[in-house]
Amino acid sequence: MTAPFTTRFAPSPTGLLHRGHAFSALTAHDAARAAGGRFLLRIEDIDATRCRPEFETAIYEDLAWLGLEWEQPVRRQSEHLPEYQAAIGRLAERGLLYRCFRTRKEIAEAIASAPHGTMDTWRGSPLPSDQEARRLAAGEAFAWRLSLDAALAQAGPLTFTEEGSGPNGETGLIPARPELGGDVVLARRDVGVAYHLAVTLDDALQGVTHVIRGEDLFEATHVQRLLQALLDLPTPVYRHHRLLTGPDGKRYAKRDHAQTLAELRTAGVTPEQLRAEMGL
Repeated sequence: MTAPFTTRFAPSPTGLLHRGHAFSALTAHDAARAAGGRFLLRIEDIDATRCRPEFETAIYEDLAWLGLEWEQPVRRQSEHLPEYQAAIGRLAERGLLYRCFRTRKEIAEAIASAPHGTMDTWRGSPLPSDQEARRLAAGEAFAWRLSLDAALAQAGPLTFTEEGSGPNGETGLIPARPELGGDVVLARRDVGVAYHLAVTLDDALQGVTHVIRGEDLFEATHVQRLLQALLDLPTPVYRHHRLLTGPDGKRYAKRDHAQTLAELRTAGVTPEQLRAEMGL
């Protein structure tokens, strides 16, 4: 039996939603309705230092104002940490992870001083066992990183299907290139899980058949495809969409204090007007 078309919108409650979020949510919601499928809402709240209950409440209010409907219950990542930790354990047992004690600053400095010029990714290796034991005993913080070389050796060549378009027009059957991400962080001691692992596991556990999201996340697909292979998870179809941009040509972003949906409501803008403005 073929699984029903299932997609999702997965915001983080670290701020208020803006036009860019609305465009992505509506695009996914409309695709699910057109296919007679399922639309899910997932709250990606693993970053306890930035996520706020009031922002989560605002997400529900904003999406309801847009006219969206989603299945209940809503999956909240903070309620599923043991599932992520179990996946980390499976990868560690197979020698696919290593503890990295470098800080973000140290890694940035190491990348900047690389002999082949500035690189966007980090490739490392585990410490000798005696050094690692000493640093663990001292209580030093570490991150679990995926050993890309070991992972590629186990997974072999991989592909994924792109129904939309990547930032350079990539579409169709795409060869996965997880080396673009290097030895990505899959968990930190203070959080227990990082983005790539959580989203990959969530999509599989929720039966997501189509991942519909902005093209800024296209490169993340390469790493996530590798994790699917390593954890024996199904691979959804991907449909990356264009990014909504403001009058200055820059994409809307929380960090740039983009006008929020709450502000648009206060200004008297209707969901229908917003749809028309976004070309939906």
